[in-house]
Amino acid sequence: MSTAGGKAYDLIRSAILSGEFSPGRRLKEEELTTLCEVSRTPVREALRRLALEGLVVVTPNAGAQVSETSPGELAEVYALRAMIEGHAAERAASRIDAGALARLRELAGEMEGSLGLAAEAFSREFAAVNAEFHRIILDAAMSPRLSAMAALVVELPLTRRTLALYSHDDLIRSMGHHRELVDAFEARDCAWAASVMKSHIHAAHQALVRYAHGPSGASAGL
Repeated sequence: MSTAGGKAYDLIRSAILSGEFSPGRRLKEEELTTLCEVSRTPVREALRRLALEGLVVVTPNAGAQVSETSPGELAEVYALRAMIEGHAAERAASRIDAGALARLRELAGEMEGSLGLAAEAFSREFAAVNAEFHRIILDAAMSPRLSAMAALVVELPLTRRTLALYSHDDLIRSMGHHRELVDAFEARDCAWAASVMKSHIHAAHQALVRYAHGPSGASAGL
Protein backbone atom coordinates (compact mmCIF):
# COMPACT_ATOMS: atom_id res chain seq x y z
CA MET A 1 0.00 0.00 0.00
CA SER A 2 1.27 3.48 -0.88
CA THR A 3 2.03 6.11 1.77
CA ALA A 4 -1.06 8.07 0.74
CA GLY A 5 -3.12 4.88 0.83
CA GLY A 6 -1.86 4.15 4.33
CA LYS A 7 -2.83 7.63 5.46
CA ALA A 8 -6.34 7.23 4.02
CA TYR A 9 -6.65 3.79 5.60
CA ASP A 10 -5.71 5.09 9.06
CA LEU A 11 -8.13 8.04 8.88
CA ILE A 12 -11.11 6.10 7.53
CA ARG A 13 -10.55 3.18 9.91
CA SER A 14 -10.31 5.59 12.85
CA ALA A 15 -13.60 7.23 11.83
CA ILE A 16 -15.30 3.82 11.68
CA LEU A 17 -13.90 2.58 14.99
CA SER A 18 -14.76 5.82 16.78
CA GLY A 19 -18.36 5.56 15.59
CA GLU A 20 -18.11 8.76 13.52
CA PHE A 21 -18.94 6.63 10.47
CA SER A 22 -21.90 4.56 11.66
CA PRO A 23 -22.96 1.11 10.37
CA GLY A 24 -24.59 1.32 6.94
CA ARG A 25 -23.18 4.76 6.13
CA ARG A 26 -22.30 5.29 2.47
CA LEU A 27 -18.64 6.17 1.99
CA LYS A 28 -18.46 8.59 -0.92
CA GLU A 29 -15.06 8.86 -2.56
CA GLU A 30 -15.27 12.62 -3.01
CA GLU A 31 -15.93 13.12 0.72
CA LEU A 32 -13.13 10.74 1.67
CA THR A 33 -10.61 12.47 -0.59
CA THR A 34 -11.39 15.73 1.21
CA LEU A 35 -11.20 14.12 4.65
CA CYS A 36 -7.92 12.35 3.92
CA GLU A 37 -6.43 15.06 1.67
CA VAL A 38 -5.44 12.50 -0.96
CA SER A 39 -6.59 11.56 -4.45
CA ARG A 40 -9.18 8.88 -5.28
CA THR A 41 -6.60 6.14 -5.94
CA PRO A 42 -5.28 6.01 -2.33
CA VAL A 43 -8.86 6.15 -1.04
CA ARG A 44 -9.73 3.11 -3.17
CA GLU A 45 -6.65 1.30 -1.85
CA ALA A 46 -7.77 2.03 1.69
CA LEU A 47 -11.34 0.87 1.04
CA ARG A 48 -10.10 -2.42 -0.45
CA ARG A 49 -8.01 -3.08 2.66
CA LEU A 50 -10.88 -2.17 4.98
CA ALA A 51 -13.15 -4.51 3.00
CA LEU A 52 -10.69 -7.37 3.60
CA GLU A 53 -10.89 -6.62 7.33
CA GLY A 54 -14.68 -6.69 7.22
CA LEU A 55 -15.12 -3.06 8.25
CA VAL A 56 -16.38 -1.96 4.83
CA VAL A 57 -18.51 -3.56 2.13
CA VAL A 58 -17.63 -2.61 -1.46
CA THR A 59 -20.30 -3.35 -4.06
CA PRO A 60 -19.48 -2.99 -7.80
CA ASN A 61 -21.25 0.03 -9.33
CA ALA A 62 -22.74 0.92 -5.92
CA GLY A 63 -19.72 2.08 -3.97
CA ALA A 64 -18.72 1.37 -0.38
CA GLN A 65 -20.48 1.51 2.95
CA VAL A 66 -19.63 0.75 6.57
CA SER A 67 -20.44 -2.88 7.40
CA GLU A 68 -23.60 -3.68 9.34
CA THR A 69 -24.09 -6.65 11.65
CA SER A 70 -26.96 -9.10 11.20
CA PRO A 71 -28.78 -10.53 14.25
CA GLY A 72 -27.04 -13.88 13.78
CA GLU A 73 -23.61 -12.29 13.49
CA LEU A 74 -24.36 -10.12 16.50
CA ALA A 75 -25.26 -13.16 18.61
CA GLU A 76 -22.06 -14.90 17.50
CA VAL A 77 -19.91 -11.87 18.33
CA TYR A 78 -21.30 -11.65 21.85
CA ALA A 79 -21.08 -15.41 22.40
CA LEU A 80 -17.41 -15.28 21.43
CA ARG A 81 -16.85 -12.22 23.62
CA ALA A 82 -18.41 -14.02 26.59
CA MET A 83 -16.12 -17.01 26.10
CA ILE A 84 -12.95 -14.98 25.48
CA GLU A 85 -13.45 -12.26 28.08
CA GLY A 86 -14.87 -14.74 30.58
CA HIS A 87 -11.70 -16.82 30.24
CA ALA A 88 -9.58 -13.66 30.48
CA ALA A 89 -11.31 -12.69 33.74
CA GLU A 90 -10.79 -16.21 35.08
CA ARG A 91 -7.04 -16.02 34.36
CA ALA A 92 -6.74 -12.43 35.58
CA ALA A 93 -8.21 -13.30 38.99
CA SER A 94 -5.13 -15.35 39.86
CA ARG A 95 -2.58 -13.06 38.16
CA ILE A 96 -3.64 -9.43 38.58
CA ASP A 97 -1.28 -7.24 40.62
CA ALA A 98 -2.16 -4.63 43.23
CA GLY A 99 -1.58 -1.70 40.87
CA ALA A 100 -3.93 -3.01 38.19
CA LEU A 101 -6.54 -3.88 40.81
CA ALA A 102 -6.40 -0.37 42.25
CA ARG A 103 -6.75 1.12 38.77
CA LEU A 104 -9.82 -1.03 38.07
CA ARG A 105 -11.43 0.26 41.25
CA GLU A 106 -10.66 3.85 40.19
CA LEU A 107 -12.15 3.27 36.74
CA ALA A 108 -15.31 1.75 38.22
CA GLY A 109 -15.70 4.95 40.25
CA GLU A 110 -15.08 7.13 37.20
CA MET A 111 -17.80 5.33 35.24
CA GLU A 112 -20.24 5.85 38.09
CA GLY A 113 -19.24 9.51 38.29
CA SER A 114 -19.82 10.04 34.57
CA LEU A 115 -23.58 9.49 35.00
CA GLY A 116 -24.03 13.18 35.73
CA LEU A 117 -22.57 14.29 32.38
CA ALA A 118 -24.59 15.39 29.34
CA ALA A 119 -25.47 12.55 26.95
CA GLU A 120 -22.69 13.04 24.36
CA ALA A 121 -20.01 13.69 26.98
CA PHE A 122 -21.22 10.71 29.01
CA SER A 123 -21.08 8.38 26.00
CA ARG A 124 -17.57 9.52 25.12
CA GLU A 125 -16.27 9.39 28.70
CA PHE A 126 -17.91 6.11 29.67
CA ALA A 127 -16.81 4.35 26.47
CA ALA A 128 -13.17 5.38 26.95
CA VAL A 129 -13.05 4.37 30.61
CA ASN A 130 -14.94 1.13 29.95
CA ALA A 131 -12.45 0.23 27.20
CA GLU A 132 -9.53 0.77 29.59
CA PHE A 133 -11.27 -1.33 32.26
CA HIS A 134 -11.62 -4.29 29.92
CA ARG A 135 -8.12 -3.82 28.49
CA ILE A 136 -6.57 -4.00 31.96
CA ILE A 137 -8.33 -7.32 32.57
CA LEU A 138 -7.04 -8.70 29.28
CA ASP A 139 -3.53 -7.54 30.10
CA ALA A 140 -3.77 -9.09 33.58
CA ALA A 141 -4.68 -12.44 31.99
CA MET A 142 -1.11 -12.50 30.64
CA SER A 143 -2.01 -14.25 27.40
CA PRO A 144 -1.01 -12.54 24.12
CA ARG A 145 -3.05 -15.13 22.22
CA LEU A 146 -6.15 -14.27 24.23
CA SER A 147 -5.62 -10.55 23.67
CA ALA A 148 -5.26 -11.12 19.93
CA MET A 149 -8.49 -13.12 19.84
CA ALA A 150 -10.33 -10.45 21.82
CA ALA A 151 -9.19 -7.76 19.38
CA LEU A 152 -11.08 -9.59 16.62
CA VAL A 153 -14.46 -9.51 18.38
CA VAL A 154 -14.39 -6.49 20.69
CA GLU A 155 -15.50 -3.77 18.30
CA LEU A 156 -15.52 -0.20 19.64
CA PRO A 157 -18.36 1.03 17.37
CA LEU A 158 -20.54 -1.87 18.51
CA THR A 159 -19.65 -1.17 22.15
CA ARG A 160 -20.57 2.50 21.79
CA ARG A 161 -23.78 1.61 19.95
CA THR A 162 -24.75 -0.77 22.76
CA LEU A 163 -24.07 1.96 25.31
CA ALA A 164 -26.33 4.37 23.42
CA LEU A 165 -29.20 1.89 23.77
CA TYR A 166 -28.74 1.26 27.49
CA SER A 167 -31.59 2.18 29.78
CA HIS A 168 -30.82 3.63 33.21
CA ASP A 169 -31.30 0.16 34.70
CA ASP A 170 -28.87 -1.30 32.13
CA LEU A 171 -26.23 1.24 33.12
CA ILE A 172 -26.66 0.55 36.83
CA ARG A 173 -26.41 -3.19 36.18
CA SER A 174 -23.27 -2.70 34.08
CA MET A 175 -21.61 -0.61 36.77
CA GLY A 176 -22.59 -3.21 39.34
CA HIS A 177 -20.84 -5.86 37.25
CA HIS A 178 -17.69 -3.73 37.20
CA ARG A 179 -17.71 -3.43 40.99
CA GLU A 180 -18.36 -7.16 41.39
CA LEU A 181 -15.50 -7.98 39.02
CA VAL A 182 -13.15 -5.93 41.17
CA ASP A 183 -14.40 -7.77 44.25
CA ALA A 184 -13.86 -11.14 42.54
CA PHE A 185 -10.33 -10.18 41.55
CA GLU A 186 -9.59 -8.95 45.06
CA ALA A 187 -10.82 -12.31 46.40
CA ARG A 188 -8.71 -14.17 43.80
CA ASP A 189 -11.86 -16.13 42.93
CA CYS A 190 -11.42 -17.27 39.32
CA ALA A 191 -14.86 -18.88 38.93
CA TRP A 192 -16.62 -15.82 40.34
CA ALA A 193 -14.74 -13.47 38.01
CA ALA A 194 -15.52 -15.60 34.95
CA SER A 195 -19.20 -15.84 35.86
CA VAL A 196 -19.61 -12.08 36.35
CA MET A 197 -17.81 -11.25 33.11
CA LYS A 198 -19.98 -13.65 31.12
CA SER A 199 -23.13 -12.15 32.67
CA HIS A 200 -21.81 -8.67 31.85
CA ILE A 201 -21.32 -9.51 28.15
CA HIS A 202 -24.63 -11.34 27.79
CA ALA A 203 -26.46 -8.40 29.38
CA ALA A 204 -24.88 -6.05 26.81
CA HIS A 205 -26.10 -8.31 24.00
CA GLN A 206 -29.62 -8.34 25.41
CA ALA A 207 -29.71 -4.52 25.33
CA LEU A 208 -29.28 -4.73 21.57
CA VAL A 209 -31.77 -7.58 21.23
CA ARG A 210 -34.43 -5.63 23.12
CA TYR A 211 -33.86 -2.64 20.87
CA ALA A 212 -34.10 -4.78 17.73
CA HIS A 213 -37.48 -6.11 18.84
CA GLY A 214 -38.81 -2.75 19.99
CA PRO A 215 -41.12 -0.41 18.08
CA SER A 216 -38.25 1.08 16.04
CA GLY A 217 -36.27 -2.12 15.76
CA ALA A 218 -37.09 -2.64 12.09
CA SER A 219 -34.88 0.28 11.18
CA ALA A 220 -32.12 -0.47 13.68
CA GLY A 221 -29.95 -2.38 11.21
CA LEU A 222 -29.49 -5.30 13.61
